[in-house]
This record gives sequence, structure tokens and C-alpha cells, in this order.
Amino acid sequence: AVLHEVGSVTSPQACVSVCVSGLWIFPGSLFRVCRGISLGLKCRAMPPTIHEQATSSGSLLQDELTALLQERIMVLDGGMGTMIQQRNLEEPDFRGEEFKEHPKSLKGNNDLLSITRPDIIYKIHQEYLLAGADIIETNTFSSTRIAQADYGLEDLAYRLNKASAEVAKKAASDVADQTGIKRYVAGAMGPTNRTLSVSPSVERPDFRNVSFDELVDAYAEQARGLLDGGADILLVETIFDTANAKAALFAIDQLFEEHYEPRPILISGTIVDKSGRTLSGQTGEAFVISMSHAKPLCIGLNCALGATEMRPFIEAIGKCTTAFTICYPNAGLPNTFGGYDESPELTASHLKEFALDGLVNIVGGCCGTSPAHIRAIAEAVKQCPPRIPPSAVFQDYMLLAGLEPFRIGPYTNFVNIGERCNVAGSRKFAKLIMAGNYEEALSIAKSQVEMGAQVLDINMDEGMLEGKVAMTRFCNLIASEPDIARVPLCIDSSNFSVIEAGLKCCQGKSIVNSISLKEGEEEFLQRARTIRRFGAAVVVMAFDEDGQATETERKIQICTRAYNLLVTKVGFNPNDIIFDPNILTIGTGMEEHNVYAINFMEATKVIKKMLPGARVSGGLSNLSFSFRGMEAIREAMHGVFLYHAIKDGMDMGIVNAGNLPVYDDIDKELLKMCEDLIWNRDPEATEKLLLYAQNHVKGGKKIVQTDEWRNGTVEERLEYALIKGIEKYVVEDTEEARAQSERYPRPLHIIEGPLMNGMKVVGDLFGAGKMFLPQVIKSARVMKKAVGYLIPYMEIERQEKMAASGSFEETDPYQGTIVLATVKGDVHDIGKNIVGVVLGCNNFRVIDLGVMTPCDKILREAVENKADIIGLSGLITPSLDEMIHVAKEMERLGMKLPLLIGGATTSKTHTAVKIAPRYSCPVVHVLDASRSVVVCAQLLDEDMKEEFFEEVTEEYEDIRQGHYDTLKDRRFLSLAQAREKGLHTDWLSHPKPVRPKFIGTRVFENYDLRRLMDYIDWKPFFDVWQLRGKYPNRGYPKIFKDKTVGQEAMKVFEDAQQLLNTVIESKRLWANGLVGFWPAQSVGDDIHLYAEDIMPRSSEPVAKFFGLRQQAEKDSSSSEPYYCLSDFVAPRQSGIPDYIGMFAVACFGAEELSREFEEQCDDYNSIMVKALADRLAEVGLVVAVFDAGCRVGLINI
Repeated sequence: AVLHEVGSVTSPQACVSVCVSGLWIFPGSLFRVCRGISLGLKCRAMPPTIHEQATSSGSLLQDELTALLQERIMVLDGGMGTMIQQRNLEEPDFRGEEFKEHPKSLKGNNDLLSITRPDIIYKIHQEYLLAGADIIETNTFSSTRIAQADYGLEDLAYRLNKASAEVAKKAASDVADQTGIKRYVAGAMGPTNRTLSVSPSVERPDFRNVSFDELVDAYAEQARGLLDGGADILLVETIFDTANAKAALFAIDQLFEEHYEPRPILISGTIVDKSGRTLSGQTGEAFVISMSHAKPLCIGLNCALGATEMRPFIEAIGKCTTAFTICYPNAGLPNTFGGYDESPELTASHLKEFALDGLVNIVGGCCGTSPAHIRAIAEAVKQCPPRIPPSAVFQDYMLLAGLEPFRIGPYTNFVNIGERCNVAGSRKFAKLIMAGNYEEALSIAKSQVEMGAQVLDINMDEGMLEGKVAMTRFCNLIASEPDIARVPLCIDSSNFSVIEAGLKCCQGKSIVNSISLKEGEEEFLQRARTIRRFGAAVVVMAFDEDGQATETERKIQICTRAYNLLVTKVGFNPNDIIFDPNILTIGTGMEEHNVYAINFMEATKVIKKMLPGARVSGGLSNLSFSFRGMEAIREAMHGVFLYHAIKDGMDMGIVNAGNLPVYDDIDKELLKMCEDLIWNRDPEATEKLLLYAQNHVKGGKKIVQTDEWRNGTVEERLEYALIKGIEKYVVEDTEEARAQSERYPRPLHIIEGPLMNGMKVVGDLFGAGKMFLPQVIKSARVMKKAVGYLIPYMEIERQEKMAASGSFEETDPYQGTIVLATVKGDVHDIGKNIVGVVLGCNNFRVIDLGVMTPCDKILREAVENKADIIGLSGLITPSLDEMIHVAKEMERLGMKLPLLIGGATTSKTHTAVKIAPRYSCPVVHVLDASRSVVVCAQLLDEDMKEEFFEEVTEEYEDIRQGHYDTLKDRRFLSLAQAREKGLHTDWLSHPKPVRPKFIGTRVFENYDLRRLMDYIDWKPFFDVWQLRGKYPNRGYPKIFKDKTVGQEAMKVFEDAQQLLNTVIESKRLWANGLVGFWPAQSVGDDIHLYAEDIMPRSSEPVAKFFGLRQQAEKDSSSSEPYYCLSDFVAPRQSGIPDYIGMFAVACFGAEELSREFEEQCDDYNSIMVKALADRLAEVGLVVAVFDAGCRVGLINI
């Protein structure tokens, strides 16, 4: 039924269709739709725009047409394809002279006739105008470069549209002059034969054969041609996929903003059958909501159905829009041969009924209609009054849409925004997405909708994800599932490019979460305009240039400012604005956080009163983050908070729709504790909740506080006090430890010993989810009290040292200086502040630079304050890119300070894969505040830091390798692209390569093995025996101190020394080396070697090394070239002579000696001799290079 006229379609395959998820799609090359015009793809640059203004300016035209539509029903023309078919044109008519030699068949490309047979197109326009049409459509239904790709004429798109508009404009002007009645030209913009919402592949529901950007480019090129040709109106018609139409409207809006006077816009959708839905599954009302941001002059329906079948749907559309309505149906339904039998009189009588019932403002005809139909229609509606659009529809409602409409009004209950499709909020979802198991992840979305989520939040903010790719794929999969796609989506990201990627996949009206004023008004307005252009509602966070609002007044001030900007400068409908005044974490143990819940509710009340139309939302999980792992506590807190916040005006929230308890069902004891915490009624509320959780954990035993722990050693008591946060005895225990001067000769030793050991346990317990944030803060305060007691004694010690040395230079009393900063682009600082508190309690000097800190300021402050460590914090995904930038700058400037990475969006994997490789000094991911103390202490301990860095380096290398090994969809550049992005050296300005002192080979026999012994790396030796010490006792010789393997390692090492001395004395092992140098030049990716050092290198090479170039795509933040070994050798065409050197070293005698041991059944020494020979051979390589360097003059001693 969607096929308009078979027209040029002659093969029976033209009517083949495929059903996917209940939606019908048609093979691209066979999709011949609307008004007999064929469709098709590609985007290229268009010819230069020639601005030819229409006869009236856009605003005057809008006013003029509005006045006419209020006065009478206007008439649109009929089917262009119907009239073209009647002329029985052949291939030469379509080709003309210009396209006589075109390689593809052009018959059926009706749009091309505007160039090759403009006389025919002019005549058809004239016939419709004389029949009574007020508006004629240009012959451009498939004049996009996408549609014209079927004919190989994509580069003709602009010209086709301009020529067609000129032909139509001439016809309209001529008939207007003849009749004295003004006529209008509507530039027809068809849907193309591609769809953004439905996959053309049953096997790959996430696949699309066109992108939003390609459609925008194609529609922009088409609209330019139409406007330059003189079109008065732009008509986006036969919309079977709302997403395609949104791309057209996006392009038009951009043109109107940047280049052209706005013109009236008409929008016409296509309901494909009696289900009342478009081809992509939207209902009529959802379609109208999704299009409303374009503020069309008219909206309505055309094609697919006859007037009788279309009536209920045009009636429904009229009830939900304040725009005028347009209706131009087919001449009934097609017969078995694809033709249309409905007479002009019958079509006209149906449309007259529409008119008399007040349903329409513009009427016309689509497939099967002719000038006779238009004449009859014009006569039938001539005396009928036009529809009077309502002045307001759902005036106080926020209107959203998926496949179905969703209205949020004054009396709508709390709106549940499902939170589980968020990689930051659901471990299960994150695990599935990271593993590439998108189909199973889709089941989580379905479950959320089934459990009551009315809007679905989608978030792909994970450092190791390509956010745009993941968002696009998942949203495309959602579109293939009608049970999920029926609800609106909330596109959630801190990276605006990811938000845009999500919006490009949504045919409905979505919510964007979020934007803010943190980067200033200009950025805020730019993003708001983009969101409005996509037709989405927006969440605005209560952030500004000074950071995150925590106090009530600041929340209100920021939201009011944002509201005024959105309404007055962007033109946002107030009902499309949602404020998130920041639900922040309470119960952290920090007093200033206790009022955060109250502040949110007070701000909500004022916002709802002072900012009409605006809604209030919030992320509920933040509230209870202190109790991470205590799900019963968290759910109860959420239930209590919502109970009160909803009464104060909170409209919606991101929640786990299936896990919200009913307020009255919460255990009464727990309910009172939650109420006391939320309303800040009891300073002990956090403690009571923690105790409640411990006593009520499933299978747990009731905790009884005793003083039995006081019977332990002083070290045990200090550790216990830190873990439990008990301050009562810490001073006396610290003094007891200090009094043990033999054990702790310096006060610092107590901090580095038992106190730091206690903090290590705190970090381990917190990381395992067995301790919680308030407890960590309490532990830090105990630590602070102990350190505070020791500081006077440390000061006395310092003074005594100064006096003894005769030096009066001031020394730093702190363990170290740490610069902390939330990176540029991020305003979240609560977590960083807690880290600062914990570090400060442990005698570190903390310099907190606040939020939105640029890289240059971080590094400058670190240098000026003589910092020992830099700590970077960030909560949102763009912060990760900024952290990479800081690491690269530190490397560029030659800095040597350790770099700590922390924050909710960071991870050890991201740090290992994307940040650590950018900086050659320590980069350490710190999971939480409790870990920061131990990490900082180890990095600043002269005896431990190298070993710690080595441990981290090895661990991160394993993580990197594991990450690369698990990449299923690793993308590769083409070889041509990789070569283009290779290492390109300016060899003429580069220092000339050094010529070796000899060409050819040299042999170095019988190396002195005792000389090699001094350079042996023993770590791989211990690896052979699978002896691996744990940090800090890993490398040689510290492995000997390891409690587990130290004794065995010492035994094996002593045996190795004994055997090594024996074989050297007996000369059973000997080492030889071979070094060679040859003239060499690169040729592309290959390296050619030559026997003689003669320039130019004209002789045949004696050998060729075939290089492999890196092609695996590097991450977006990397500027690293795609290397090939040949990049480091001067190209032959450069004329610069170059050389390569090679060497080989072997340890001989090991195989024979090993066999002798085996024959003696001595497997131990058989393995030992091979392990030693391996070590000697490796160190021999180093010595061989050194000797060769000396011989050729590269190394001077």
C-alpha cells in the first residue's frame, strides 16, 4: 500500500518487501515511492550556492499563508508520477542530449525530466494550476544525492532541485499572471529509500545503510537547490520514518540559521495501514510530538491510504496540534495491478466531508490523482470553512514520545526513568556491553520497561568504551524492539558528542541528560540550540562556572539563570526544561554534607513555584552512595527521600524501577533512622544506620561492643582503633608505642609502621565493600589524632637535628605535598574533597585547586609549591580525555612527579591502557580515599618507591595486554590510511646518520663470562623456577626477604652461583657474538640492504626486509604515528645515505652440559644450566652492542 504508483517499476520484484519486527521495509534499489519517483545514497560537496531570493521574505510568506489558511481551505496539486506515466516516455526522453552516453539506464528517473524535458514538467504544473491548485510541488521527490545514487547521478542533486524549482516557479508565475490569483511553489523533499529506524538486514538489527549525518548533508543540498530555485515553501513529505524527517528538518533549520531567510514548512507523514502507525512504528500523535519542534505551518498525512481509510488518523492528528492540517490521500487503495480506480468525484466527496467536519486546512491528491481530481476537490471545498486550529494543546504538559506518546502533566504521578541501562549504574549492564553482548543487554532495557520505567535512561560513559559507537549501536537495537521503543529515551552522557550520537538514532522526542553552565553561557547556548534542533527536552544540572551548587540559594540562582537563557535566547518551550538541582551524598561523616537532602527539596519547591513549566528530576543513587554495598539501607533511603521530594514537586527521577520500596512497608526502626538522616535530625544517624546494617545483614550476628581488643599488643590496638574508628585510646596507645624507643627510635616510624598498616587494612576493607565511606572518614580522624600527638615530638627531633648539624634551614614537617584538582570541564569535587580530608589527616600537605582546573594551572601550581605528587579527579567521561592531556603535557615538559588518577568514571583499566603510556613516570589509579594514603606513602618512600613503581608497571602491562586480547571488534585502518599516518621525518633537516667504521660483519669470540656476570638480570631466572615475591619484596635481591619464597629463592640463587663458577672455571660454557653493518635505504615499508656504500644506491640490493606497518586503530586521544620499521631508515629518494646494524649472541656448550646432567638423572642442574645460559646470552647482547658501538665510533669511552 505504500507503493504509490508502479510508474517506472516494471519487474515483479519491485513489490517484494521484508517484515522486520512488525515493520515493513522495501529493498533499496526497488523502492519506488510517492508520486511515481524513484529513490536511492551518497554525500558529496554541492555546487556553490547562488542566493536567489523568493518574491516574498520568509516571515511575510508565513503571515500571508497563515491569513489565507484562516480564510479558506487551500488546494495542493496531485500526483506528478501519474501524469508522467500517461506520456509513455522512453529512455531517450530521460537522457536528452546531455546524458546520451551515461553508463546507467535513466528511464524512470522522473526528476531528471526537469533538466532533459522541462517542457513536460512545466505542462503538468500548468494543468494542475489551471485545475485550481493553490500550491504545486516541485518535481524533486527523489532529488537527493542518496536517491540519485541508483542512477549514478548523485553529483547532479543540487542542479536537479534548482532546475525543478525554477520550472515550477515559472509555471506558478505564468498562471498567476493569467488568472490574477497568486500561486505558491512547495519544494518537495521525499523520504529517500533508506531508513534510520529499521535495519535492512534481518540478521543485524543494529545495522543501518545510511547515517543521520549523511541524510542531513543530502537534505541540506536539496534544500539549497530548492531555495535558490525560488521555492516559497519546503514540504517534507511521505514520512515513513520520523528519524529521516528529523534529519531533513535539522538540515533546514541549519540553513535558515546560517544562510537563508526562513520559509514556511509543511510536514506530511504516511500511515501505512489501519494500525495507525508509520512504517517505522510510530502512532500519529507520537509523530506530531516528534515533529513539533520545527513549528510547521501545517502538519498532516499523505499517501498509502485513500481518504476513507485516512480519516480517523487525520482527525487524531488535528486534535493534538496547534498547526494547520494538510491531507492529500491516494485515489483510493491500489487495485491488483497497482493502479487506482477512485474517480475524481468520489475522492472530492470524501475530502468535502473532511472539510465540513472541520478537519483540514490544505487538501490535495497523491498517487493516482490527476488534474481532474484536483479540479473536483477544489470545487468541492470552495465554500467549506477551514479548520480552526486550537490555541493550545496539552498546554501545561511535557510531551515526549517513543513509538507512542507520553504526556507529563500537572497530575501525572512520579515518572520513573529506568536507570539500569547505564554502564556506570549497573555492573551487569556494563559487563554485557564491555563484552559486546548487546543483545543480552537489550533484555535489561526490556525488563526495565516491564517493571514500570516510563522513560529509559541510556548511558555509555565508560573510559574503555567508544561512547559514540556504543550509544549508536544500542539505540539502534532498541529501535528494533517495539516493546522497548514504545517509551521515550533519556540520552545520558557527560560527553556531548555521545549525546548527539544518541539523538541521531531517536525518531521520537527524547530527553537529553544533561547540559549545564559550567563552561559558560556561550557553550551552554550552543548545546541548547543543538538539542532543540533535534527536538528533544533537556535536563539542566545546577552547575555554573564556579562549580556544583550545594546550597539552596545557589541551586535556585543557577536554575533561574539557565531557565531565562533557554526561554528567551534559545526559544525553548518551558515545558521541555527539566532541572536537576543535584541530589548529593549524605551520611558521609562530613558535617557539611548532612543538609544536602534538605537543600534539594527546598530548591525544588522554589523552582516549581518561580519557573513555570519547568520540571525537576534527579539521580537518586547519589543520595546513598556512602552506604554502597548495603542495598537494603540504600533502597530504604531512596523510598523515604522520594516520599518527601515528590510532595515538594520532584516530577521524575532516574531509579531502578523494580527496587523502590513502598514508604509504609519500610521497617519502622529503619524508617526512623532514614528520616533522621535525610532531615538531619540526629548527629548519630549515620552511625546508627551502619550498626543497623551490621546487625541485620543476612546471616549476620548481632554485634556486641567489648574491650577485649585492649588485651592485644600496642600495634594490634592501634590497627584495631583505626579500622573501627575508635578515638578513645589512640593517644595513650601512640604514646606507648613512642616510649618503645628501641623499636621506634623516631616518631615517624610509628606513622610508617603500625598506623600506616592500619590504613592499609582500611583501604582493603573499603575496596572489598566491607567498610563504608563514613567509616573511612572516622578512621582518617583517628589517624589525624595520632599524627597530631606525634607532630610536637617530630618537631623537637627536627630542631635537635638542625642544632647538631649547625644548619638552621627550615625543613618540611609534612610527609609530602600533594596538589589535587578536578580537571578542566568537570565541576564535581565532593569525592576529591574527601580524599583531601583523608590525606590531610595523615600529615600530607594538600593543595586543592578546586574544579574546572586547566592543565597549565595544575602543572604551574605543582612546580611553584614544590609538590611531590599530582592528583587528578573527574566524574564525567570527558574528564578522562583531559587527564590524558595532562599526562602528555607532563611528559612533554619532562616532569618527574607521580600522577594519581581518581574519580567515579576512572578505572584501573583506563589508566593502564590510555593514561599510563603517555607518561614515563608513575601513573597510579587510586580506587578511593582510603587507598590514597597508602599509595602516596609508598610513592614517597625512598626505599619502596622504585619497587612499587615496578609492581604497578608490570600490573598495568598485564592489564593492557589482557584488554587488547579481549577486543572482539578491534578496528583496523586500511594500509593506505596507515601509511598516510605513519612517521614522516624531514631527513634533509635531520642530523645525518653516522657511517660505521666497517661494512660487513665482525665476530667477537670467547667473551669473558665473568665480565658478563656483573650485568645479569636475575628476575627472569627466578621466573623460570616460578619464584615470585610479593611487593615490596619482588625483584632481586629483595626477593630473599619474602616470607613465602625468600628462603627457597636464596637456596636456588646460591646453587646457581656455585654452578656458574664451576662451568666458567672448566670452560664448559663460552659466548660468541656477531655484529654486522650494511648500507640501507627504505623503499615504502621495505628496507633494502646493499653490499657497497655508494651513492646513489643504484645497484641491486643484497637483501630486502619486508616491513609490517601498524594498522590496529589507536585510541582517539593518541597522536602516535602508525609505525613501520622502515620509517627509521632514510628513504632511497631522499639521497641521504643510511645504515643498519644487526647483532647476534649465543652461549655455547649449554645443550651438551644439560644432556650430561640428564644422563645422570640430575634434572635440577639440567634446567639450571639452561637458565644460566639464557641469562648469559641476554647480557651478552648488551655487551655486544656496547662493543660494536665503541668500534664504529657511536660510543666514546
